[in-house]
Amino acid sequence: MKLSDHNLPQGEAVKRPDAKRNRLSNLKSRRKLWLDVHLWLGLALGIFLSIFGITGSILVFHAEINELLNPNLLTVQVPQGNPVYKPLAEIFQAGRMAMPDNAANTFANYPRNNEAAFKLAYSVPLSGSQEVVTESWEVYVNPYTAKAIGKRLMSSSDSPFPKTFIGFIFELHYALFLGEDPGYLIVGSMGAVLIISTLTGLIVWWPLTGKWRQAVTIKFKASTERLNFDLHKTFGFYSTLVLVPVLFSGVYMDVPEHVVPVLELFSPVTYRYWFKSKPTPEKSSITMADAVNIAEKRYPTGRADWIYGATEPTGTYTVCKDGVEEPGSLIHRRCVVIDRYTGAILDVDDPADVTASAGEVFTHWQWPLHSGQAFGMAGRLLVCATGLACPVLFVTGLIRWLQKRRAARKVKHKTRAGINVRELDASSAIEQQGAVGRAHFSGNADKRQPT
Repeated sequence: MKLSDHNLPQGEAVKRPDAKRNRLSNLKSRRKLWLDVHLWLGLALGIFLSIFGITGSILVFHAEINELLNPNLLTVQVPQGNPVYKPLAEIFQAGRMAMPDNAANTFANYPRNNEAAFKLAYSVPLSGSQEVVTESWEVYVNPYTAKAIGKRLMSSSDSPFPKTFIGFIFELHYALFLGEDPGYLIVGSMGAVLIISTLTGLIVWWPLTGKWRQAVTIKFKASTERLNFDLHKTFGFYSTLVLVPVLFSGVYMDVPEHVVPVLELFSPVTYRYWFKSKPTPEKSSITMADAVNIAEKRYPTGRADWIYGATEPTGTYTVCKDGVEEPGSLIHRRCVVIDRYTGAILDVDDPADVTASAGEVFTHWQWPLHSGQAFGMAGRLLVCATGLACPVLFVTGLIRWLQKRRAARKVKHKTRAGINVRELDASSAIEQQGAVGRAHFSGNADKRQPT
C-alpha cells in the first residue's frame, strides 16, 4: 500500500522534507569549503595554468610549427623516382663533420615524414672561458644525400633563454626558465596543486539540485555576469576529463623521481633513465647508428623517432619508435634502452608486453597522453583545445571573483548605511524624549514657585 501523508504517524510527513533540506544544507556548507579552496588555488596559480596551457597547445604541433618557421633548415626536397635514405652511419658522420671535435652527440630526431630533415643535437663545451659554459647546437642533414644543410645555436648554459622560438616555448612550459634544478621541481609541484584545484572545481560544479542540463550548457542570451559564470563552469567541466591526465603526466615527466616511488606503492615500476651501462675496458662504445639497428631488430615495423645519445661513461642509448604495429595495442610508440658497450637491451617501454606490470604500463602511457599522440590527430587536437581553455578558465574565474567581491562590498555598504540610519533615528528619539522630559520637569517646577 502506498503511504500518504494522512496515514503516516503525526509529524512524519514533515520529517522527510526536513531531512532532505538538512542534507542539502550540509552539502552546500561543504561545497562552500571546496569553493574557497578552488578560489584561492585558482587565484594563486591561475596565471601559471594559463602559461602551461598556451605553451602546451603550441607544443602539440611543435614539429609542424618549427618546419613552418625554418623551412630551409628543416625540410628537404624529395628526389624523383624511388627515394631511399643514405645509411645511418653516413648521416651521423655528416653531422659530426659539421661540429668541432669536442662536440658530444646528445640527441637525434629521425625525420617525421619524407620531406623532413634529420636533426642531430650536440653539446659543445667552450674552451678558454673562466666559467664552464656549454652550448647546444643542432645540425640538419638531408637523409637522401647525407649532406649537412646547416646548423644553428639552440641555447647556452650562461643564459636561461633558448635562442629559438620552439626552444623558448619548451623551456617556459617545462621549467619557467628556471633550469632543470629547481625549475622542474617547481613546475611539477605546481602541476600537482593544479590537479587539486581542477578536482575541487569539479566538486563545486556538481549540480546538487539535479539540474544537469543547466550545468553543462551555456545560456548565451543571459546577462553578462551569468554568461561569464556559464563559460567558467562549462569550460571547466568539459576540459577536466583531459586536463587531469595531462597535468598528471606533466608532473610525472618533470619529477619522475618523486612520482615513481608513489606508484611503486601500488605496482612495480621501472624508469628507463635509471638504467646504466657497464664500462668494459676491452670493448669500445657502439655508435648511435648501431643502437638504432638494434631497436629495429626488436621492433621491425614503424619509424624511429627520438634517439638519445650516451654522453657519460655509464650512459645508455635510448631509441624510441613510432608506428609500431602490434595486435591489441592502442599505443604504437616503443622505447628501447641499450647498453652502450655490449649492445644488450636493458629495458623496453612496451604497453603491449604481457610481462609488464600495471605500474609500467601506466607510465608508458604518460607521454602519449600528455602530447595527445595516444589517439592520433584527434587526441592532439583535443589536448590543444584543452590547453587553450586554461586561460579562459583563469580569466572567467577572476572576473567571477571580482563580481562577487563587488557585490559583497555593496551589501556591506548598504548594511552599514542602514545601521547608521537606525542609530541616527534612535539618537533622535532619545533626544526628543529628553526634551519632553525637560519640558515636563520645567512645567512642574513653575507650578511649585511661591506666588
